[in-house]
Amino acid sequence: MHAIRLHAFGPAENLVHERVEDPRPGPGQVRIAVRAAGVHLLDTALREGAQGPLPEPPRLPTIPGREVAGVVESLGDGVAALWLGKRVVAHLGFAPGGYAELAVTDVDRVHEIPGNLDFAEAVAMIGTGRTTMGILQFAELGPDSVALVPAAAGGIGTLLVQYAKNAGATVVGLAGGPAKTALVEANGADLAVDYRDPAWPDKVRAHLGGDKVTVVFDGVGGDVAREALALLAPGGRHLVFGWSADGIQDGAPHLVDGVSEQVLGTVMMQKAGGPNPVRTLELRALAEAAAGRLTPAVQRFPLAEAAAAHRALETRGTTGKVVLEP
Repeated sequence: MHAIRLHAFGPAENLVHERVEDPRPGPGQVRIAVRAAGVHLLDTALREGAQGPLPEPPRLPTIPGREVAGVVESLGDGVAALWLGKRVVAHLGFAPGGYAELAVTDVDRVHEIPGNLDFAEAVAMIGTGRTTMGILQFAELGPDSVALVPAAAGGIGTLLVQYAKNAGATVVGLAGGPAKTALVEANGADLAVDYRDPAWPDKVRAHLGGDKVTVVFDGVGGDVAREALALLAPGGRHLVFGWSADGIQDGAPHLVDGVSEQVLGTVMMQKAGGPNPVRTLELRALAEAAAGRLTPAVQRFPLAEAAAAHRALETRGTTGKVVLEP
């Protein structure tokens, strides 16, 4: 098969498209003929040698990627024959191997793809959608809510805007540049504002009149987050799930009057509950997409152009979920 391999930590150019040996499914595993592989901002940090949430940095050489969708074409011992030929999606957990024509994973990680989703959309929901469902557990959205979504043209931001609108909330979406703000407006936001305009907070205030923001979905941090918090109503909620723009990472209080929560990791899983909270959130995400309530935005790259996909992510040149297609 062909795959993207990383032989040395460093820039995107270190991602090499090459032929490698086909993986074999072990007991309890399936092999998937990959039709779409998810690319995450975390992948760019791991490529440079960061450990991130993993137990240790990736061991080289490695095939990056932890989200795949495709067709089951081989079964390991103990796997029911009914899985053969099914359209499936899976998050590989801490195991790499997604940027490839074939990927192996435990059958317990696999979900059958609802018939109305394509492979790229399914990949978006198994990772980005799962995270979105986890964040929304803390949002308490309703018709009286005013939600502010920085990075609203991104994968998570797109889904947050849709979900908040479905809940009846007023939604303000921030994005960088006219092309992205147009996408945010088309996605249903009541107001789409370019955060690169120094006057963006005044535009939000003018649009809201006497209302104030009740929840800030903060995956950005930095100056945008600080300005967004100035718009937050007393007792409002600041939900932190990332720091892509540098951000407030020192654990210092974010608010004078309100609730600020970091909602990733164990906090999210504890809230989801159940014997397998990760799977619980994955099922919720796929169900929302299958019902048509959430539609992920996807930007597609050929597998061989993984380096270009990484560069685009790192320079904020993408919209929606980035997906590689073999």
